[in-house]
Amino acid sequence: MNHNEALLADWRTLAQRLQEEVRRAVIGQDRIIELITTAIFARGHVLLEGDVGVGKTTILRAFARAIGGAFARVEGTVDLLPNDLLYYTYIAADGKPRVDPGPLLQHEDRLSVFFFNEVNRARPQVHSLLLRAMAEKSAFAFSREYHFPHLTVFADRNRVEKEETFEISSAARDRFMFELQVETPQDIETQRALVFDPRFHDVDALLRNVAEAMLPHAELNAIGAQIQSGIRASAQLERYALQLWQATRAPEQFGVQLDGVNMRQLLAAGASPRGMSMLLRAARVTAWLNARDYLTPEDIHAAFKPAIVHRVFLTSVYELRRTEIVHELATQILAKIAAP
Repeated sequence: MNHNEALLADWRTLAQRLQEEVRRAVIGQDRIIELITTAIFARGHVLLEGDVGVGKTTILRAFARAIGGAFARVEGTVDLLPNDLLYYTYIAADGKPRVDPGPLLQHEDRLSVFFFNEVNRARPQVHSLLLRAMAEKSAFAFSREYHFPHLTVFADRNRVEKEETFEISSAARDRFMFELQVETPQDIETQRALVFDPRFHDVDALLRNVAEAMLPHAELNAIGAQIQSGIRASAQLERYALQLWQATRAPEQFGVQLDGVNMRQLLAAGASPRGMSMLLRAARVTAWLNARDYLTPEDIHAAFKPAIVHRVFLTSVYELRRTEIVHELATQILAKIAAP
């Protein structure tokens, strides 16, 4: 085993420990924990969606604690302004007005995790500023450029309330590597623990069980790059991935049919090149986590829905049935296209 292989093996152990630490605070969400771990090592941002009270915030806070580095958080509200992310004003003890860096800027290049709670309550102007931070890992304020090279954005939104909320634009959604649906655990023992075990009623106490800063977060970019360069894909697998991409843009050409849907009128747009590149980044991390240096169709399948369904845009006729349709569409695409 050469130096790079040994280094990646050590980091794989760290990735496994990261999941174990998060599970000290979160039960019944193993698949979500695995996918967020994948996104972290693929250097992607994550959006969680689900009903109220299913643990979205707890999951993201647990990961933020374990990853380490500087942490910033903002609550989405209808009156939040873009500048509220950059600076805040107040009257100091001497009675004079002061302006200090806001949550996005106060830690500068030490910022590791930026957590945007209830992101759909913020206005589109705020989403636009967040989009630049996610895409370029930088922001301009106080007459200079701030850079956040180690930044990972975690965001959540609940899917129940629609009043005083704003849909996230397609451009902003496309910057999230994964959009994950968090559901109430179905296992009866897990449900009983969540409801009756007092341990799960105090989130702050739960989070104190998670080891702090267990990852050398400033090294994640370099490790992520090594993972990407160290996982190979065969020509057959590349053709398979391209067929999957084409099917998100013209599913009827691959024999995909959905009940009650006119397939020729279904899509406004399919997955973007960026979306497919993020899918492949996540698939390579999945292979690495499984101690392989080559891609398999199963690696792509594991990341396909989380990486693609929020990047498929429907015409207005079908938008109200979006969640149901896009997940069934992804299922049918994987079923119709033969894997190598």
